[in-house]
Amino acid sequence: MADDTPLRADAQRNRQRLLAAAEEVFVERGADASMEDVAKRAGVGIGTLYRRFPTREALLAAAYSERFLRLAADSQARSAALTPLAALRAYLHDLVVQTTVYRGLATSLGAMLQSGTPGCDATSKEGRRLLRSAQTAGAVRRDVTFDDLVVVATATSLATEHARSPKPRTEHLIGLFLDGICPRGGREVEAAPRTRGH
Repeated sequence: MADDTPLRADAQRNRQRLLAAAEEVFVERGADASMEDVAKRAGVGIGTLYRRFPTREALLAAAYSERFLRLAADSQARSAALTPLAALRAYLHDLVVQTTVYRGLATSLGAMLQSGTPGCDATSKEGRRLLRSAQTAGAVRRDVTFDDLVVVATATSLATEHARSPKPRTEHLIGLFLDGICPRGGREVEAAPRTRGH
């Protein structure tokens, strides 16, 4: 879970240095880069790193929090103009794209989204909202859970990580999944225009 305890000025500076260093190291070397390399890049001891971020997933989630906040905000902004299934499709696509910024991040996605950072909480909340909306509209089966969406995003990220043109492959795999969870008539629900006041 996220630690919301207010930090002293020096501790806050250390935290920001660690997050900036983590961003650089994870972009360069992938999500499985050495934690020692992150501490060295930040100019702090490994003990300082582990006191603030006791696990790799905690560090990844903190480094990714701003990205996930933007993902959730963008999804909320566009969803009113889309059908429930189309909004869920766009969310899943964005989630896959975000989890490919750091090579190898997909395997930590589930743990990250449960970490309690503001961005991870916002992204999880938005995914659950879109799923409920699609289920209420009859576009998605009732037995589908948010955890199922995370599994699909993880699998799609892993499948497209090394693709030369990941976007078409991502869209194809997400489409296959959504086709599979649509009850009979679900595709017609997706295609139907949304009217005001409904």
